[in-house]
Amino acid sequence: MGKPTGFMEIPRETPTRRPIPERVHDYLEVYNPFAEDKLRAQGARCMDCGIPFCHQGCPLGNLIPDWNDLVYRDQWRAAIERLHATNNFPEFTGKLCPAPCEASCVLGINNDPVTIKQVEASIIEKAWEEGWIVPQPPRVLTGKTVAVVGSGPAGLAVAQQLARAGHSVTVFERDDRIGGLLRYGIPDFKMEKRHLDRRLKQMEAEGVVFRPGVNIGKDIPADKLLADFDAICLCGGSTQPRDLPIPGRELSGIRFAMEFLPLQNKKVAGDVISDDQFLSAQDKDVIIIGGGDTGADCLGTVHRHGCKSVHQFEIVPRPSDSRTPTNPWPQWSNIFRVSSAHEEGGVREYAINTRRFIGEGGRVTALETVRVEMKFDNGRAQFVEIPGTEKLYPADIVLLAMGFVGPERKGMLEQFGVELDPMGNVKAGPDKRTSIDKVFTAGDMTRGQSLIVWAIAEGRHAAYSIDEYLMGVSDLPKPFEHGNHVRPFA
Repeated sequence: MGKPTGFMEIPRETPTRRPIPERVHDYLEVYNPFAEDKLRAQGARCMDCGIPFCHQGCPLGNLIPDWNDLVYRDQWRAAIERLHATNNFPEFTGKLCPAPCEASCVLGINNDPVTIKQVEASIIEKAWEEGWIVPQPPRVLTGKTVAVVGSGPAGLAVAQQLARAGHSVTVFERDDRIGGLLRYGIPDFKMEKRHLDRRLKQMEAEGVVFRPGVNIGKDIPADKLLADFDAICLCGGSTQPRDLPIPGRELSGIRFAMEFLPLQNKKVAGDVISDDQFLSAQDKDVIIIGGGDTGADCLGTVHRHGCKSVHQFEIVPRPSDSRTPTNPWPQWSNIFRVSSAHEEGGVREYAINTRRFIGEGGRVTALETVRVEMKFDNGRAQFVEIPGTEKLYPADIVLLAMGFVGPERKGMLEQFGVELDPMGNVKAGPDKRTSIDKVFTAGDMTRGQSLIVWAIAEGRHAAYSIDEYLMGVSDLPKPFEHGNHVRPFA
């Protein structure tokens, strides 16, 4: 513990965001640089608790007190070694993870928690700037081959771990570029794609072979993958969006968020998108149905399009500004949060339900809504309409961002014949094995829609199990059960 009184003397401080009038006209990241001396002071706030509950909050088991203290002591090289010991891609989590570690910070019981996420992001950026991150190719090749299907954070974690263990790894991705949701689901104003590209270059230098534009189950049948590889890991994600099958759903102008966001990312990358394919929100009234991160990503994007107006709907009540008695520390804090996209404008509507879409000439023009009250019946939430609260909202564009209901069953999963769990996800044992010999799975495809930090943790877990399956024993970091978490040791 570098500064025993740090948490009493130093207030929490995070980077400022670029001015709204500036940032809504580009797709660059929204945060300003954070001075190194301020960052070191934030590391000094870590109390080096006897029981660091931030470990409980982090699915990766990140050694948070270690690298907080090392940053305070200006020992950055040691800090990145601690950080990489449990996390392959801290530049991704440092920008995109909602930081359940901070919700579990002991200091957060009666004070503002440590800025763990910003310290993490700063360590990895310092390491890249100093040239400390270099390829780590294996010294010996095993002769074993592994196919990873899907190149999101889970698939990339599996691939990097196994390549460093000496296996020949090929990553198949059906999109035209590698990265999964990191590439096409996350707007550039949250994470510029240069962060992803530099990590992919490192992985290629370590021996990973990337094959974008290959749809397993369509371009290559599952049985050929089974014949050609010694092990397979399915990391295709939870990609079936939740629909809203109400009257008027067939009207044009209503799109899933993951139909809308990838096209914008492709446009930012320099791709030419035809006008009939691209959905522009310029001078349009926009409704976003869904109040989560994906909805906020849509919100920030339509601001940059220059929308006329935008409302974001959420069926649940507005969260409280601070923890309630039923949401105690160290649980994830279900409180009202304002993201950079919300800060930029728009109206957030809570406790509202859409009854039907209204249109003219085959296009959506409005939504008929009603306010609802959330009630519980035997522990199950029910939404009861409040009479007299009906209202019409004009809408030229409606974006459905209500989450995902599991992996796509047709094609690859049907061909492999893997068993599914009651939720429709790929069923896996504690070692991430599926019901089919030599086929493993990781990430949202088996877990359901979740966090990036869980995807990386699951990928590392699957890599250990695959290495053990191929070699009889594994020297990769070993996962272990901890409550509901699976966390890898360094």
